[in-house]
Amino acid sequence: MGAVLAVARGSDEPARFIVLRHRGAPESDAKPIVLVGKGVTFDSGGLSLKSPKSMERMKSDKAGGCVVLAAMQAIAQLQLKKNIVGLIPAVENLPSGRALRPGDVVRSMSGKTIEVLNTDAEGRLILADALCYGRQLEPEYMVDLATLTGACVIALGDLRAGLFSNHEEICQKLLQASERSGEKFWRLPLDDEYRKEIESSIADIKNVGGRFGGAIIAAKFLEEFVEDVPWCHLDIAGVGLSKENQGLKGPTGFGVRTLVEMVSS
Repeated sequence: MGAVLAVARGSDEPARFIVLRHRGAPESDAKPIVLVGKGVTFDSGGLSLKSPKSMERMKSDKAGGCVVLAAMQAIAQLQLKKNIVGLIPAVENLPSGRALRPGDVVRSMSGKTIEVLNTDAEGRLILADALCYGRQLEPEYMVDLATLTGACVIALGDLRAGLFSNHEEICQKLLQASERSGEKFWRLPLDDEYRKEIESSIADIKNVGGRFGGAIIAAKFLEEFVEDVPWCHLDIAGVGLSKENQGLKGPTGFGVRTLVEMVSS
């Protein structure tokens, strides 16, 4: 898991890769469902350092991982008769003499090399390895959640999460689950033409693109590690933490209800 380990290099705390298994149908031959959550326990930006103001909420950059953890707990309590796997790559992204540097090339679990041009685009790096791990489980489908991009917040604000998918049926399944849960999503495009933004001259891909379409470019990066597995990516950057009292103040748990509804149906 070269990408996970590369992000964690700057911290004194070692990386952890958390695997949660719900064996609700141990005798079944059905493929498992895989849920993946970004678990950056604190994100300073690494050597591409954030401003102090931007760091204030970064203990919540693990929101995606927390959602998967809570969803797996609910799934166990409901005793769902399905096999479901939760994956949480957990790291701190901190600067130090050991830290990942802009310009470094890292080898991901998939074997693909990644030119790292911005160490503050670390979430997609750890998700790359987690999605590759999940893909090897030959799942029915995968869903990942992450407080991934400020671009998604700019596009959708704090009322809807961004939704990207490579599979129409699974996308509709998630949207139907969201209608039952009351959590709102908005589907954004994954056109092939966007891929040119992550092409690298020295590696298979790079971890950032140009100024525009940042949420889409991040999703295109993740798509590289999914291959042909049906998949949804949920960018919860705008909805994972509430600054005002909107029923909940602080971490919202956005996505837990939708995941549970989705895997239950």
